[in-house]
Amino acid sequence: MGKKHLLGTLLTVLLSCKSALVGTKSPIAIELFKTYLTGDFDNQQQVEAERAAGQQIHPFARHVNRVADHRIRNAPPRPGFWLIEESYYDMPDGTHKINHHLFFFEAVDGRTVRLYAYELPESLPMEQLTNDNPALSIDYNELRISPRFKPAEYTFDGKDTFTIYAPNDWGNGMRFTLIEKFTPGRLEVMELLEKDGQRLTPYDTPIIYLKKP
Repeated sequence: MGKKHLLGTLLTVLLSCKSALVGTKSPIAIELFKTYLTGDFDNQQQVEAERAAGQQIHPFARHVNRVADHRIRNAPPRPGFWLIEESYYDMPDGTHKINHHLFFFEAVDGRTVRLYAYELPESLPMEQLTNDNPALSIDYNELRISPRFKPAEYTFDGKDTFTIYAPNDWGNGMRFTLIEKFTPGRLEVMELLEKDGQRLTPYDTPIIYLKKP
């Protein structure tokens, strides 16, 4: 049985539950969300299409996303899961960058998942926040919710799609907006940075990540 068939079967089973389609406390949205978000992703297909058309617009980008509940010590019990997102970018100009994050995704109800972004402790450089770091262990008491990215909510449409639109004003005319759409095997991610209303992000359409088999 192929992975696509298994995912389709899971989706059918989950959506057959009434609790997935009403605003009651339910783990359905969070469990489906977890299957969408965890895994290895890249936008190779998008970049190859742009190069074939004559101009690469987006960076070649990769996500390595893993559940990280076992990495967080002394965390209070909450419905949801921790995730380490490793992000790697090869820019069209040949430069490279990384941008790793620690997130907590909270189950709010059958249609809503709340995102919390955390600042890393000073003792933990971003380069060490990787899923294959055997020594990685983080004390919850040393974590703080990011002041630059306030908690925001993904909404499930009751079928197969999660979306988020999360603007954050950083002051001095700076504004960051996270715009995402998640469907099975596909993450559409737009991180829009603006200054005084002018776009600083070098592209105006989302990066299209596809999950690796």
